Amino acid sequence: MTTSEEGMRRFADRLRLRAVRMVAPQGFGYLGQALSSAETFAALYTCAYRPDHDRLVVSPGHYIIAAYAAAVEVGQLPEEVLATYGQDDSDLEAIGTETSPGVDLTCGSLSQGLSAGLGFALADRIKGEAGRRVFVIASDGELEEGQTWEAAMFAAHHGLGAVTVLLDANDSQVDGPVSQITTLEPIAAKWEAFGWHAADVDGHDVARLAHALGEAALDPRPSIVVARTSTRHGLACLPEDADGHFIKLPPELADAAVRELESRLA
Repeated sequence: MTTSEEGMRRFADRLRLRAVRMVAPQGFGYLGQALSSAETFAALYTCAYRPDHDRLVVSPGHYIIAAYAAAVEVGQLPEEVLATYGQDDSDLEAIGTETSPGVDLTCGSLSQGLSAGLGFALADRIKGEAGRRVFVIASDGELEEGQTWEAAMFAAHHGLGAVTVLLDANDSQVDGPVSQITTLEPIAAKWEAFGWHAADVDGHDVARLAHALGEAALDPRPSIVVARTSTRHGLACLPEDADGHFIKLPPELADAAVRELESRLA
């Protein structure tokens, strides 16, 4: 399951375009999470994740916007359903829940996703279902939670090499830049100290992401790919003071974003 670098970059921009259109009706929303993780989802879906076989956990519920867009890209969801995103009675909630389509699990409180993913992997081992991989989308803010590190110890102890975490390290959370609230660095070294294989890459470089996912598949240890990203990446029209966690998108800015992405995809 591979594609070209250009193909992955276009995949990422199509996710951004869908995310803009999903957020535009409300005029605000979790666009920044889609902008920062677009290349991660592109590399994951084209180089590693098999939707009909593997498991995907989205730990931070607001990242579900990118998962919805990716599910449409690979035919898991119809394109038209994205127009219902965040609407009353829609299956596509703005913050994912246990019923969100397109993924195996979306968690509630932050940091629960890794524990859930390890549960999937351990259950697969007990049932003798070899070859299934478990991918967990996580955010750097979740590293402030103790449950993350308890799960990391558990995974290494039990040798759950089927698990790969994709950490969107965009230095953004609701209270402000993560780096100003809690010192997380050195992130990769901490995971290595817990017995994990760790890669620290530019999260907007699809080739580096694809290579890291390939290395993770070959390592017997649980793996983490620390993807260094920006919540404004891929949209030059966003103002410099755009709040990366919850971006305001008035009609004129939404139109400019659509034009920018459509021109790049033309």
